[in-house]
Amino acid sequence: MRLVVVSAGLSVPSSTRLLGDRLAAATAARAPAEVRVIELRDLAVDIAHNFTSGFPGRALADAFGAVAGADGLIVVTPVFSASYSGLFKSFFDTLSVHDPDALAGKPVLIAATGGTARHSLVLDHALRPLFAYLKAVVVPTGVYAASEDWGAEGLDGRIGRAAGELAALMGALPATRADGDGTDGDDTAGEDAAGALTVVPFEEQLAALRPAG
Repeated sequence: MRLVVVSAGLSVPSSTRLLGDRLAAATAARAPAEVRVIELRDLAVDIAHNFTSGFPGRALADAFGAVAGADGLIVVTPVFSASYSGLFKSFFDTLSVHDPDALAGKPVLIAATGGTARHSLVLDHALRPLFAYLKAVVVPTGVYAASEDWGAEGLDGRIGRAAGELAALMGALPATRADGDGTDGDDTAGEDAAGALTVVPFEEQLAALRPAG
């Protein structure tokens, strides 16, 4: 499987990138995957040119392809003015113009970093609506890391819970290739006693992944 991390951190080293790396490592430990990190600061000029020309450069087009082809996505942004960064939003704006269905049905883990815990609501007030609009499937647990969270036990717990949810959704993705006998070869569809193909709705698959109680 392919797991892509999109990091909008600007500094080097970046706490935003660090959070993305920790989330990716925790997810890959639960669902083995090839991990690729896309640093948006390296694409800032290409993103600006895309707005004026309407065409992505080679590096930006490659990033678009990686995101569209991922089995799971981790997106991490620093907080600016109580919302996601302009660079973060610009990347997904240009992606949605280039490929409106790039994130449709894709499992996405949302995360953010900031200087104070007071901005933690950015996850539900800004990031979750954005990715719902892009038709992604956002995992229930988002991860926010304030300055005081680094090294704290609570952050590890949130990372583990969110990573588990993303790994479960990645594992529940339906197969994209049909087998030669006409079945799709995964657990989201099967045959009933009469031999007819039955499909389990995605909502039921997601409900089955939630812990009881």
